[in-house]
Amino acid sequence: MTQYIIRRLLLLIPVILIVGVVVFTLVHLTPGDPAAVILGPDATSEQVERLRSQLGLDRPFYIQFVEWMGGVARGDLGHSLYLDIPVTQALLDRAQPTTTLMLYSLTISILIGVPIGVLSAIKPNSIFDRIAMMFAISGVAIPNFVLGILLIMIFAVWLRVLPSQGYVGLFQDPIGHFERMIMPAFSLGFSSAALLARLVRSSMLDVMREDYVRTALSKGVAFRNVITQHALRNALIPAVTVIGYSVGALLGGAVVTETVFGLPGMGRLVVNSIGRRDYPVIQGAVMLIAVFYLLANLIVDILYVYIDPRIRYGDE
Repeated sequence: MTQYIIRRLLLLIPVILIVGVVVFTLVHLTPGDPAAVILGPDATSEQVERLRSQLGLDRPFYIQFVEWMGGVARGDLGHSLYLDIPVTQALLDRAQPTTTLMLYSLTISILIGVPIGVLSAIKPNSIFDRIAMMFAISGVAIPNFVLGILLIMIFAVWLRVLPSQGYVGLFQDPIGHFERMIMPAFSLGFSSAALLARLVRSSMLDVMREDYVRTALSKGVAFRNVITQHALRNALIPAVTVIGYSVGALLGGAVVTETVFGLPGMGRLVVNSIGRRDYPVIQGAVMLIAVFYLLANLIVDILYVYIDPRIRYGDE
């Protein structure tokens, strides 16, 4: 296992390099001049060129890329062109709302998706199963920003029981914190919960047809114990894979969700930075999401061994 983890960590290097090339190229191909955006429409061409020179934007493309990747290798994501602070500091200042939103969304998707999938598999083709699958289909079909707007219309505009915008820290005001986070967390985690419910149902149905499950039932083992100790544990392997992939999807979805609900997180920072043509912030945020995504998949592979001891990764 140790050798496998080391190999996977080493494989992150070329993947991050490829991500860096793609992100850097796409960002710099975006129309617009950061210097012109910073100075405003009244700036002269001489002022724009002077600022471009100060920011290093007039240097060749490959030189800018090599310097940026060298900084990334040292843990330096660059300096924000608009905010005039290090990108790392800008991201850390916005990390708490995004991290909180991601954790809440992931928790909601697991708490909703897994039980619904298990109950649907226990009672296939029942009324509950059909309602649950309708929920799953709607969760996959409805974009999270559309669901977010609907939640705002229902609970903030019509019923007026929840605030529609803003963020409050957990320790600053716990009640206000959860009131402001429940709608964005649900809108972001709903699609993941729906996908997880369908996958758990399918996996449970396959596992429950296995011989060892029928043998345990024929021996008089309680049905609840068969489900929790035998069927569910083996059915969780594909579910864990989806949960790992959901981390990247939730981080990406936070960009839109934070904008809809006015959360001052990294997603909203990225949206604002796109309008400002703040290249270093955009590049740093995308690289950070890519690294989180890769690490989440590594953790998923490690969890496989603990869920199913039969899985080995070649150390033996």
